[in-house]
Amino acid sequence: MNIEQLATSINKVWDDSIVERLSAYIRIPNKSPMFDPQWERNGHMESAINLMADWCRAQPVAGMRVDVRRLPGRTPLLFIDIPGELPGSVLLYGHLDKQPEFPGWLPGLSAWEPVLRDGRLYGRGGADDGYAVFSSLTAIAALKAQKVPLARCVLLIEACEESGSVDLPAHLDALGDEIGDPSLVICLDAECGNYSQVWCTTSLRGNLTGKLRVRVLNEGVHSGMATGIAPTPFRIIEQLMARLENPVTGDVLIDELQVTIPKDRREQVTAAAQVLGAEVAGKVPFAKGVQALSNDPVELLINNTWRATIAITGADGLPAVGSAGNVLLPEISLKLSLRLPPTTDGAAAAKAVKDALERDPPYGAQVSFEDASASAGWNAPPFAPWLQESIMNASRRVYGEDAIHLGCGGTIPFMGMLGARFPRTQFFITGVLGPQSNAHGPNEFLHIEYAKKLTACVSLVLADHSLVVSKQAL
Repeated sequence: MNIEQLATSINKVWDDSIVERLSAYIRIPNKSPMFDPQWERNGHMESAINLMADWCRAQPVAGMRVDVRRLPGRTPLLFIDIPGELPGSVLLYGHLDKQPEFPGWLPGLSAWEPVLRDGRLYGRGGADDGYAVFSSLTAIAALKAQKVPLARCVLLIEACEESGSVDLPAHLDALGDEIGDPSLVICLDAECGNYSQVWCTTSLRGNLTGKLRVRVLNEGVHSGMATGIAPTPFRIIEQLMARLENPVTGDVLIDELQVTIPKDRREQVTAAAQVLGAEVAGKVPFAKGVQALSNDPVELLINNTWRATIAITGADGLPAVGSAGNVLLPEISLKLSLRLPPTTDGAAAAKAVKDALERDPPYGAQVSFEDASASAGWNAPPFAPWLQESIMNASRRVYGEDAIHLGCGGTIPFMGMLGARFPRTQFFITGVLGPQSNAHGPNEFLHIEYAKKLTACVSLVLADHSLVVSKQAL
């Protein structure tokens, strides 16, 4: 295989069509069903998946079948089947649904209007995770062009990942044996610590979300007449939250959310911290004067990958400051987002959090933790020697630097589902969500040059997988 020819071929596809198609995709506000309950009627998801399917059908891959799978009331699924010359199969995964706009975009930038600036494509969904299908298929096509024999490749692009992949199990059941029994899974929906080397994700935290509701009055009352007599819902919320986390340190207090960190994961964190140093905290856009939780990058990485954390991500019942009168509020609801350690039992965590919040409510207030939904985390099985060597060699050949292995602070529900279905499968989880790329927030961007090189790395890993299955077939 000619590496220079491979890179040239990949770069040409990116320059000639991928950037333009990704720009068109960014313009589509296909928010995930959690954020757009009328997604089906609005038609944006349909536009996005058809854009991707049409591009895939136009690629020069012989024998490829591109299908949009549909189930009643479920988001669609893009399923691409590429026959192989070798036994076995590889599954490549991504998603096309998006997070909502979020305020705070810089002047000239916005969620739904793509802007290419300094090699970065700004707009919602380009990096998380619209590029995945383009990159995956381009990596395969570049190998096919050089007559490199491959195992069967299956691309699966879902449209519900940002809502916890709630539609995916139904699609997997409907697919039945069509996926096969992949010996390798490649996922392009993860983080990278910098734009200088391959970052291989070895674990993912789970996610538990729900709405904490506290009600003390039937209606708002003049604060001068009611305070000192009736409790405020905000103060009750403070007491309830103190049951979950230490308000000074942020340490989570629920036993069911604590795990032992494996020795190999601690070693990976230490190695990654040596590479990143101050960039562990530096990637976060702190306001002036605000400090990180620790000066130790190892501690910060452990916090971010193997410890539970709690964030309040939304609120109802709090008037905007400009329209807030002197009124004791009757009710406040908060959306809680808890990141769970990779090996935490999601169902047990949800029950423990609900019990902690709802038991013995202060002043007999009406307290509930509603709509709780838990996505389990994932801890990768040990790497086969060939895969560990392949990822390292790909990073060295393409980027000129060693690959780094590290857990990811986010959640990809599909990985847990796959791990349960295919316990012998190897996983190569990586992505383009590097410093300041800011998925889910303002100013999300895709680093084009990094994505091009990562596409080439995927090609090299696929080629090495072919060598392995060829030897096994002898």
